Amino acid sequence: MTKNYRVTLLPGDGIGPEIMAVAVDVLNIVGKKFDINFEFQEALIGGAAIDATGEPLPSATLDTCRNSDAVLLAAIGGYKWDSLPNHQRPEAGLLGLRAGLGLFANLRPAQILPQLIDASTLKKEVVEGVDIMVVRELTGGIYFGKPRGIFETETGERRGVNTMVYSESEIERIGRVAFEAARKRRGKLCSVDKSNVLDVSQLWRECITKLGKEYPDVELTHLYVDNAAMQLLRAPKQFDTIVTGNLFGDILSDAAAMLTGSIGMLPSASLGATGAGVFEPVHGSAPDIAGQDKANPLAQVLSAAMMLRYAFNEKAAADCLENAVLDVLQRGYRTGDIMSPGMDLVGCRAMSAALINSLGGI
Repeated sequence: MTKNYRVTLLPGDGIGPEIMAVAVDVLNIVGKKFDINFEFQEALIGGAAIDATGEPLPSATLDTCRNSDAVLLAAIGGYKWDSLPNHQRPEAGLLGLRAGLGLFANLRPAQILPQLIDASTLKKEVVEGVDIMVVRELTGGIYFGKPRGIFETETGERRGVNTMVYSESEIERIGRVAFEAARKRRGKLCSVDKSNVLDVSQLWRECITKLGKEYPDVELTHLYVDNAAMQLLRAPKQFDTIVTGNLFGDILSDAAAMLTGSIGMLPSASLGATGAGVFEPVHGSAPDIAGQDKANPLAQVLSAAMMLRYAFNEKAAADCLENAVLDVLQRGYRTGDIMSPGMDLVGCRAMSAALINSLGGI
């Protein structure tokens, strides 16, 4: 029996439409192989939405996403909109999407692919075998806390304020996601905070420690965020699963991503308790190469694979997409961001053709 899934596509800005087109093509091929029908519907977000409607997240877009089984997002932002006030910038659309869908957990894998180990800026012996999952809390912390803003003091001096705040229930909720993820991996969880300085981090550590008693099969450790950043570069193989708050997770997940050699290779999943999750590559919109057929679509394709795995429980189809990515890399195809000597430099369209060719033989 054919399975039907409604997927909202958010191509966004920059290279977003180029890489999204590749993901749609390969999903349709995989769908035919595994008797899956995708009902795609496209909506506006980010700079594209600002240009069309004046706001980064139109209500129609949020409604469409809420009525979907999953959301596949490409990229948002660009120099064109950098001068806008914060609440009108493309990034506000992404924050609004996460809040509107209740997406509190961001899963970002950072795994070294054998074919790309030489692309890492770190020594082979340091990064070989790295396989990390960063679980980042998405809807709390300093990005959403109040009061926030730029205010004028009594002396006339301007003062910027952002508030880092977490409740016990928010910490426990993301903690459970992280413990469950660690349980499915290698049974190790490192909680990252700044409890030697921040009161909110003291509560974070207390709650995660208490929750850890429910998961005796998971080895729980704690690190301050500055030490965690250093350890990611010094000895990344010590980590299995990392859980942390919104701000620290934003920074550490990008640092972990670069262990793999290119942020352009990594997918992510943003999940809530119910409803549609959002699946997106972790790289930006790369406006400097947009429209030049230079974009790397592989992270978008791997994000589609995460969608198949986490939203639809279509493990075989997800494996098929991931194997196609490994196959094209094994055959030596490289976009500019992951290029190395002796490999075949290709653009976005040629990489798409290689993936399609690979899927025909899988």
